[in-house]
Amino acid sequence: MESHFTKIKGGVGAPQGFLTAAISCGIKNPDATRLDLALIHSDVPCASAGTFTTNRVKAAPVKLSQAHLRKGNLRCIIANSGNANACTGVVGIRDAKAMCSGVAKALSLRTSEVGVCSTGVIGLPMPMVRIENRIPELVEKLSPRSGADVAAAIITSDTHAKEVAISFEIDGHTVKMGGCVKGAGMISPSMATMLCFITTDANLSSDCLRKCTLECVEESFNRITIDGDMSTNDTVLILANGKSGMTSIRRNSSACKIFRAALQYVMLALAKAVVRDGERVTKFVTVEVKGARTYLDAKKVAEAVSKSALVKSSWNGGDPNWGRIIHAVGYSRARIREELVDIFINEKAACLGGLQAPTPMDELRAIVAQPDFTINIHLNQGEASYTMYTSDLSPEYVDFNRSEYAYWKQARKDGLV
Repeated sequence: MESHFTKIKGGVGAPQGFLTAAISCGIKNPDATRLDLALIHSDVPCASAGTFTTNRVKAAPVKLSQAHLRKGNLRCIIANSGNANACTGVVGIRDAKAMCSGVAKALSLRTSEVGVCSTGVIGLPMPMVRIENRIPELVEKLSPRSGADVAAAIITSDTHAKEVAISFEIDGHTVKMGGCVKGAGMISPSMATMLCFITTDANLSSDCLRKCTLECVEESFNRITIDGDMSTNDTVLILANGKSGMTSIRRNSSACKIFRAALQYVMLALAKAVVRDGERVTKFVTVEVKGARTYLDAKKVAEAVSKSALVKSSWNGGDPNWGRIIHAVGYSRARIREELVDIFINEKAACLGGLQAPTPMDELRAIVAQPDFTINIHLNQGEASYTMYTSDLSPEYVDFNRSEYAYWKQARKDGLV
């Protein structure tokens, strides 16, 4: 199916009818000039869908965007980096509403047609004095050629912006889909701090879009982990405006299958990009579990291995330590039998039947020294399988995350604390 997708430029601005913009507000540092406030807008009404963090502590923008989706469809997304607007109480809700209402007023929309997302430091009020009066300028800059600016404006600890766009055919019509994502740390399944925005000019109902979104998120963003920490702000939002000119896609139709495959392709590409850009990571590791009794057993094993600090530390050191892998398999709470477990590293046997395999250790070390490899775990008890994408854990990750609170000094200057 991938062969039917053509990569194009433009990111979230690639599909017809979408306008994008980004400006610098100095949200985290008033002296900084990097882009930190972004807007995505469809010039016609959209079908929309979203998924959000399952953390019981949810940021104000998450709560408000969820409420707006329950009322109907979104047509705009305003997003900022530098401040998460999380754990900010009623003030945070007020500020998120102000961001939505500012956009709605400038574009003559209902406030509920605007989604809002934030990412950055948790626990500090938004510096609205540097945001609210800049929204008209942001709207004025809307353009069909600024998708890359949106991708750049939402990053925090990312080393680079991450975006993708494709075109493909459905029933004789050319359809475009574009997406961008931010995320490098605080990444764990059940919504991997991560924001993702996807636009498409496909024509489909909100119900069909929501179903495809839930399924594709499960197969992409819920399959990645960097450090096992789940954010307060994780959000995926998708807008579909139908401007490709095609007839509406019906659920379970052949057209729906093509759209779903395209959406999965875009989401998985973005999800993998998050892991590859993880905070100070040096390895991209695919963990494949096969032969489990049930899907849930396979998932438990994959998550246990992918999140294990010991396993990830050994990968960082180029150590093919299959003993750490099988010990994670054992505590995963999946139904396994030790004497049936086989472990392969890039198809080289490291463990067979729960025992050391005859493969020379130097061969395994050479594989784990590479920046990209696969761990295959065969439980040999059934037909179920599950795949996750993860990284190593480096000393530099710990050093990078030792302190985040230099921002509090600026917050005191702003009178926010």
